[in-house]
Amino acid sequence: MSEAPGGLRVLVDGQPMPDEEARAFWQRFSDHMETNRGDLAGFAKAEGYASVHPGLGAGGPELHVSRSATQRPYTNVSKGGSSKVQPQGPSRPPKRPRSR
Repeated sequence: MSEAPGGLRVLVDGQPMPDEEARAFWQRFSDHMETNRGDLAGFAKAEGYASVHPGLGAGGPELHVSRSATQRPYTNVSKGGSSKVQPQGPSRPPKRPRSR
């Protein structure tokens, strides 16, 4: 099977990673992103890959890992693996108090 518990999958150049490896890979990914927010390239390099991109497949969250594809900027994930560039900083400006 190629899906870790909770629907977490890892695809390396399109090929599913075995469950135990996928689970450990996701844990390392989560730990890295917790301390290095948005550093996809650093994680990919530390793991010996050219890039890693989060995605959302039919079964849930996926990491698309590649030995050759170029790293793209961190993005918001949408179903089907397509994504939009994530804005840097807050998603909207802070509210200003109303003048009365």
